[in-house]
Amino acid sequence: MKLARRIIWVAFALAISAGIGFLLRPVSYFSGSMYLRETLAGVHKGDVSIDGIRVHYLVTGPGDGKPVVLIHGMGGRAEDWRNLAPPLARAGYRVYMPDLPGFGRSDRPASFSYSVRDQAHVVIGFMDAMHLQRVDLGGWSMGGWIVQLVASEIPARIDRLILFDSAGLHIDPDWDTRLFTPSNATELDELDALLMPNPPKVPGYVARDILRVSHQGAWVVRRAMASMLTGQDATDTLLPTLKMPVLIVWGGVDHITPLAQGQAMLKLMPHAELDVFPGCGHLAPVDCANQIAPKLLDFLNR
Repeated sequence: MKLARRIIWVAFALAISAGIGFLLRPVSYFSGSMYLRETLAGVHKGDVSIDGIRVHYLVTGPGDGKPVVLIHGMGGRAEDWRNLAPPLARAGYRVYMPDLPGFGRSDRPASFSYSVRDQAHVVIGFMDAMHLQRVDLGGWSMGGWIVQLVASEIPARIDRLILFDSAGLHIDPDWDTRLFTPSNATELDELDALLMPNPPKVPGYVARDILRVSHQGAWVVRRAMASMLTGQDATDTLLPTLKMPVLIVWGGVDHITPLAQGQAMLKLMPHAELDVFPGCGHLAPVDCANQIAPKLLDFLNR
């Protein structure tokens, strides 16, 4: 009986500690749960050194599958492809998802520029390190800008290019770019409203922890944003030179990179095709993956 009571008290204490920990650091708990689901789903993880920077990556799908490399956007991470990668893997593709330097579980060196041009060189280095000679390459938002530069630099190694709600054109945003580094709950709500058509209400304790995590990496986002806003790496003149098949995927109610930008990219690449998903916002690859996946697979399988 004494042993049973001790076990009950220990279990109770652990439950209380876990509850307090969740209230204080919910983002860590959410991330830990996501990492566990990845492992249980057979997603492999690894690290590779590129120019002295440790780059973390995820990979899923059969080892002999055609490689698809997916590049996340500003403030994102490899897990942002969690809803779109599984159908690609089930279809037989080998899907590689690196965390760009400064994001996810990759290194965050103070000496790195975090410009889209230098990130593009990291992506090429990642392909080299993974011994990927020819790939289908996709990028989302800032990642879309990065893969445009990659496709321009090594066109012979890119079979197909996919742009998801992509940045890249020399267009000044009509929203406050400082919202990407929110400093309070109101700014966080404003950012969510830009990212999603119908954002969920975020509990106060979760918002506080999101702001804590955002603050830690805010300097990286600011450095990257400042570089992009100069327009020095804009792709307006680059896009017409891309000759590989291109699929442009867009959320119909994207407020970060409005649909007009996708339509402008299509005019610059008449051989490309544009698929618009009504009711989806800037987070379409997460929120609308079930709608996007069949279109994407049709493009990749041709």
